[in-house]
Amino acid sequence: MTQDHDPADGIAFVDGAYVPLALASVPLIDRGFVRSDATYDVVHVWQGRFFRLDNHIERFHASMQGLHMSLPHSKADIAGILTECVRRSGLRDAYVQMTCTRGVPPRGTRDPRLCRNRFYAFAQPFVWIANEEQRREGLSMIVSSVQRIQPEAVDPRIKNFHWLDLTMGIFEAYENDAVVAVLTDRAGNVTEGAGFNVFAVRDGRLATPDRGVFEGMTRRTVIEMAREVGIGCEVRDVPADELRAADEIFITSTAGGIMPVTVLDGRIHGNGKPGPLTRRIHDLYWDRQHAAGLFTEIDYG
Repeated sequence: MTQDHDPADGIAFVDGAYVPLALASVPLIDRGFVRSDATYDVVHVWQGRFFRLDNHIERFHASMQGLHMSLPHSKADIAGILTECVRRSGLRDAYVQMTCTRGVPPRGTRDPRLCRNRFYAFAQPFVWIANEEQRREGLSMIVSSVQRIQPEAVDPRIKNFHWLDLTMGIFEAYENDAVVAVLTDRAGNVTEGAGFNVFAVRDGRLATPDRGVFEGMTRRTVIEMAREVGIGCEVRDVPADELRAADEIFITSTAGGIMPVTVLDGRIHGNGKPGPLTRRIHDLYWDRQHAAGLFTEIDYG
């Protein structure tokens, strides 16, 4: 590692070698770049521990299978590569991504079956959707006019790079002095936002969309925790008007955990402060980072 590239800025795994993240690259004609023909997953490291690493890798393999992709790496191999990226970076809090692209097609053909699928991974400093003040005081969100890509067209349960609808939602949020946007489906039900799931709280119960969403690991953790402590949690259609009428709203993501929403569509929501159930779920989630069976300790050697 040269002095020009601090390992703490990020380490990547490309073509069998570990390199500074700033030097990592993808071939320009890889279908993952030119066709968004790729899948990926993101796991976080918090205080030197992976959270739900095995679950993330299992989901990554399921996504590859759904896209007719395969790699010469076992799940244990991938865990080892991700761990080594973090170890070499020295990061105690990190955002760690694994990616499989379709690869480069042989000259003269567009047949995706003839591509050799490629694996990339990297670790970089932890990424937050919301800054410290927003996590403490709450986010401003809009219900976007942009519709989410329908699940009949692109299965959102397979994590992918089809983000143009989500990106247009981000621009709409900024244009309306908000930070994040949640998209709806053609029936007017909320789905998800850019990298996050959404929960509505009403009368002490949670509701989160069941269709048109990526089934996030933090979302899964919240559902499990709610059931364990006796909080009602429904996974179903959530109309936009129901979200607007909720007592509390929060969003969930690997890039930030549990984040309260206190302004929706330009109006202060609730009393403008994170609600009691949101705060409880937040605390349960971060305590969960140390739960036996869910974390993987990293040996930094």
